[in-house]
Amino acid sequence: MLTRLSRPRALALCALPVAALFGVAAFAPLPFTVAQPGTTANVLGDVRGTSVISVEGAPTRPTSGQLRMTTIIATGPTADVGIGDVIDGWLRTDRAVMPRESVYPTGGSEKEIEKHNLEDMKKSQNSAVDAALRYLGKAPGSVDVTLHLADVGGPSAGLFFALGIVDKLDGNGSGGDLTGGRTVAGTGTIEADGTVGAVGGVSLKTQAARRDGATVFLVPKAECKAAGAELPKGLKLIPVTTLKSAVSSLTALDKGAKVPSC
Repeated sequence: MLTRLSRPRALALCALPVAALFGVAAFAPLPFTVAQPGTTANVLGDVRGTSVISVEGAPTRPTSGQLRMTTIIATGPTADVGIGDVIDGWLRTDRAVMPRESVYPTGGSEKEIEKHNLEDMKKSQNSAVDAALRYLGKAPGSVDVTLHLADVGGPSAGLFFALGIVDKLDGNGSGGDLTGGRTVAGTGTIEADGTVGAVGGVSLKTQAARRDGATVFLVPKAECKAAGAELPKGLKLIPVTTLKSAVSSLTALDKGAKVPSC
């Protein structure tokens, strides 16, 4: 038998499934990853007593200032991320909530993903060496460059590896440092021809950079808007598209000349 319900009673009954849904969602894992600012590393310096960039077959120069590659830290591919984590991430400027597949596109186990990321880093290092030596007009056969930062996965340090090699071998080309004595940070993939590519997570990386003393941040031009979304005070954004444009911008900055901006 059907019984007609008053409107308040009907609304209350209709709300029950919705409340139950939210109750389940509060405990169910969601297909998201929560990221935050990670560590930075000066590619001109040492890590655990070993130079990040080692060169044989060509003289190197002493450098001042820092070129800091930046990272983000993200929850693992199998981590349980609940609705509370997602809401917290949306409300905080030092957190970002991203679809899990955008961070871990390859799928597989954590060990498989870690292996993939380390392989990406190795390829990035090789491309950085090729790009830097090509920019300087040096033959890879007579100059041997080794990069020691294998425990950071992914390709996003490529630009800064290349800049570090250029700085150690040639500086700004006029006897000075690329950094001008500053702490310069940034991110970007690199191809052997010097092309700089986008990486993601740049708004978190700018926060890591400023936390660690950077006053300048090099960002792939395509990600200017994202980098400026939560830009920390005191950090200057410089968009780049190639290794050559990055070197030119840093040289211009040191001379007090006009540099591109986002």
